[in-house]
This record gives sequence, structure tokens and C-alpha cells, in this order.
Amino acid sequence: MKVYFCGSIRGGRDDVHVYRRIVHALQSYGTVLTEHVSSAELSDRGQRSHTENSYAHMNKGENNAASGDQAIHNRDLDWLRQSDEVTQPSLGVGYELGRAVDMKKKIFCLFRPSSGRILSAMIRGATDVKNFVVRDYSEDEVEKVLEQFFCSLKN
Repeated sequence: MKVYFCGSIRGGRDDVHVYRRIVHALQSYGTVLTEHVSSAELSDRGQRSHTENSYAHMNKGENNAASGDQAIHNRDLDWLRQSDEVTQPSLGVGYELGRAVDMKKKIFCLFRPSSGRILSAMIRGATDVKNFVVRDYSEDEVEKVLEQFFCSLKN
């Protein structure tokens, strides 16, 4: 299975440690096309720090100076088309979710109420139980929540 994981990049990197945990768990279910989103080396400007060498071979990231916003958009939409599953929300993520809905992709949206934020009604209200699932979770139950979701896909 190819998974497209979405998480905030330019909107802030406060949850990168949670992204890393989610991506690590997702990797047991398939290939995470957007693994770079979980890299602590990716800044909120969308650029990797000069110290990141472990991801260099992947040619992923958000270096808008090198490739431009349009190239990032086109690359990410290409990954979205390749994906079997779209997971997680940010401002750009809302756009990606809308495109995923249009492509009839299965969407699993994770929301952590302890973040102190309130999930947009446009996201929570889109839940249809079959193709668009929203699930509240706590950080310590990430693996369990993902396991339940992926098991439900088999049924």
C-alpha cells in the first residue's frame, strides 16, 4: 500500500515528533510517499537544515528556493495520485484533502484534541465513515488507532 501522509510544514513544525511516530507506524502498512514531512530537519520554511544527510538520497523536501512552489505542488499531487491512502491535517493539508476526496481516495484524518486546537467543521463534517474517516486520538494510542483503521480496510 502507498500512503500519503500530510502534516503541517510551513504552518509550523510543533508536532514533528508526533509525525515521526505516525510515519514510523504507517511504514508497517506500506510505503509512506511523504516520509520527509516527519523529518525534524525540515524547517517551517520548508527547507532542510544543512545537517540533514540521511534523507538526501530521497530527493524529497520542501526546498522552495530550489524547486519552486509550483514544482512542490505538482510533485505532491503526483504522490497523492499514486497513493492508496491519505492520512493526517494544516492549511495546505486542507487543500490536499480536498484533492484526495476528488480523486476518491480513502482518507484517515487524525486529530489530537490535546493540541488545544479545534478541528475545522469542514474536515470533521466531511466524515462519511467509508471513504473519509476522522478519528480523535492521544499520542500514546497512535499505533493502536492506525492498526484498527488498517484492519478495517481488510474487511
